[in-house]
Amino acid sequence: MVVNKSKAAFRTIAEVAEELGVATHVLRFWETKFPQIKPMKRSGGRRYYRPDDVEIVKLIRDYLYDKRYTIEGVQKLFKEKGLKNLLGEEIQKDFFEENQLPVELNEESREFLFSIRSQLQEMSKDLSDTLSKVVN
Repeated sequence: MVVNKSKAAFRTIAEVAEELGVATHVLRFWETKFPQIKPMKRSGGRRYYRPDDVEIVKLIRDYLYDKRYTIEGVQKLFKEKGLKNLLGEEIQKDFFEENQLPVELNEESREFLFSIRSQLQEMSKDLSDTLSKVVN
């Protein structure tokens, strides 16, 4: 299942696993070994990988599978050289590019965004109510 998403779009663990040719349990295992991978987790534990997380996971996969490093070797490399030096311009390079195509959301993504908006509206109301009690 190939989904045509913007490079700046968040991806599910299944989408990332399919794109990289690894199993989802491998990605979850790598999260325990590499604190640099920090997907956003929704209630229920559903993971959404940011574009930077995807780039980091690609780098890890390349070192482990293509260059035949061990996990400890990749960890040492990250510590010695730094993640930014290894990724270079890959981190957030596409977020603010001009002329991006309009993003079309599927129903799941749309519901997810509406849920976040609703939660933010509730928090805003709660904060306003609390502030008015404190001020008065």
